[in-house]
This record gives sequence, structure tokens and C-alpha cells, in this order.
Amino acid sequence: MTQEQEQRPNRENRPQGGPPREGRGPREGGPRGPGGDRGDRGDRRGGDRFRPEGPPEIELEKLIHDSLYLDNQAHAIVSRMRDMDSGTKSQLRRLYSAVRRAVRAPENERQHEFVMLRARLAYTIARHGLRSLDQLEKLLLQVTRKNDNRGYERFKDLFEAIVAYNE
Repeated sequence: MTQEQEQRPNRENRPQGGPPREGRGPREGGPRGPGGDRGDRGDRRGGDRFRPEGPPEIELEKLIHDSLYLDNQAHAIVSRMRDMDSGTKSQLRRLYSAVRRAVRAPENERQHEFVMLRARLAYTIARHGLRSLDQLEKLLLQVTRKNDNRGYERFKDLFEAIVAYNE
């Protein structure tokens, strides 16, 4: 055993919480509950306490083939926006204009335009705290990977419905 190891107390004998913090106030976040966590967050492995992390993903195939599904998803997103976000209508309209431009792009550039649109959407979501639009970002990834004109058109239709219902 080295001299340094001899000077440190055993793990079992060490006080919890580490060394005292000098010159700083108490830690934020409140007292720790039993087991060292910061309160009851529920059991994430299942059981009675399981809460999904958000709304289910929008299914691209259903969106392409079912107009009522598209309409229902648009309503659900607008409802979440009103509950969760303080996003402005002008932000949505700017994004919708970018979607329309991407759809009108030449076919050989369309996928690239949608990839860049996804980056723009991700930035807008992060910058303005529009967490209700996370589903659209995931859907846009699916649409871009599939690289199908019908998927691009339906994404545009969904966005158009969201803008209309948000008015």
C-alpha cells in the first residue's frame, strides 16, 4: 500500500457528500431523498409509475396514407404548443416558408434542403424553447431518410395544418 492510500479513509468509512465546500452556499436542488437521489422521479423501467417521456412519434406511413391522421396530429401539436410553449406565429410561418421552399427545390437538391431545414428547425426549437415541435424534428428525420416526394409533400401539408390551426 502506498503512503497516499494509507492517508485516505476506506470507502466504507468516508462521510457521504464529499469534502466540505468552502465559500459557497448550499447546493441548489433541495435535499436529497433516500438512496441519494433528488426526489421521487418514478420508476423508469416500467411498473405503475412509468410515465412516457412525451407524446408518441408521428408515423410517416400513416401520415402519407391517412388524411385524418395528419389532421389529428396537427391538432395535437397545436394543443401541445398552447400548453407548453410561448412560440410566436411568425416563427411558425417562417419555418413553414422554409418547408415550402424545400419542397419546391429541384429533385436532386430536395434531400439536402430538408436536411438543412431539420438543422434550422432544431436551432429554432432550442433557441426559443419550442419543445412541442420535437415531434416534427423526428418526423423530418424520417422523411429525409426515406427521401420520397410524397413524404415531403405530406410533411408540408402537416406543417400547413399546424400553422392554420395555430391562428
